[in-house]
Amino acid sequence: MEKAKVYFSDLRTSPTSNLLDKMERLLKRAGIGQLPLKDSFTAIKIHFGEPGNLAYIRPNYAARMANLLRSFGAKPFLTDCNTLYSGRRSNAVDHLQSAMENGFNPISAQCQVIIADGLKGTDYREIPVDGEYCPAPKIGTAIADADIIISMNHFKGHEQAGFGGALKNLGMGCASVGGKLELHASSQPKVDIENCIGCNICVKHCAHDAIHLNAGRKAEIDYAKCVGCGQCVALCQHDAAVVSDWDTSERLNYKIAEYSVAVLKDKPHFHISFIMNVSPECDCWNHNDAAIIPDLGMLASADPVALDKACADLVIQAPVLHSDNVLAKKHEHEDLCGCDKFHMIHPDTDWLAGLRHAEKIGLGTMNYELIKI
Repeated sequence: MEKAKVYFSDLRTSPTSNLLDKMERLLKRAGIGQLPLKDSFTAIKIHFGEPGNLAYIRPNYAARMANLLRSFGAKPFLTDCNTLYSGRRSNAVDHLQSAMENGFNPISAQCQVIIADGLKGTDYREIPVDGEYCPAPKIGTAIADADIIISMNHFKGHEQAGFGGALKNLGMGCASVGGKLELHASSQPKVDIENCIGCNICVKHCAHDAIHLNAGRKAEIDYAKCVGCGQCVALCQHDAAVVSDWDTSERLNYKIAEYSVAVLKDKPHFHISFIMNVSPECDCWNHNDAAIIPDLGMLASADPVALDKACADLVIQAPVLHSDNVLAKKHEHEDLCGCDKFHMIHPDTDWLAGLRHAEKIGLGTMNYELIKI
């Protein structure tokens, strides 16, 4: 298979070239201007960061991206979907407030912020891809309706996927709340009776008539009718409808690849990843542990699979920082030499199998040429 081109820029700066300038040069050199951007609704998929976490991509980069896209005639907007877990990004009201607190707003980011799957995470489009694990991924409507997809990815560790890069940002980040349930769960949802207040919202909105209130006014699921769509999990504001059993890391990565195919299906796309503040775990936490490696640079490509492989290779080759973080507590530095850092952070993950599956289903190639600019 022909090698994909992945472009790399280090983080050295000068009085005449700051990091924003370097990012713009990287994007142009990597070919972002070749996209059919004029008059296109262009989704910039980014993680706004859970409040309290400071490892996420700075909004300054998003603003420069939006201005660059606008210079080519695009109509850019920043977007993400609501979360499955309860936090400050599980509904659009709290999500937008969190984004604003972290600096993502029309003034600082130079474009509008749209939560792609709506107020409660129920606004999605099923996109058939004939996947082995996910036949019709549930993608947030604003992303499904976009003409072009741009992903801005903070490359870091992830407690279940192994690492979070372009595919994680696309496949999991663009999934609606019900879609995130499909990604994470190996079975249908369940009801935590102690948290149920009998509000009846899950009963009213179950499309399959699979939920009812029992004599004690607690929700019960009829599993003969439940299809596992996750609508009840998306709607419940009291942590009563929850994920039942979590899927394996390997299957999660397979599903993420298939969801990424759905996000990018029939759409021009482009991707940039930042290897900075490489925290051991995801930006979804309300804190970020000390970085596991030094900051390395920015990488861009039209191929998200090649981009993730290139980022992973650079991180694995980088020296481990002697920091007091999750990684340092679990594993001594000498045990890491020559090893896969992502497996050392979270030994049960199989991120490489996910990249192989992404390559198999035509999302991209792991065979890349790294071009330094």
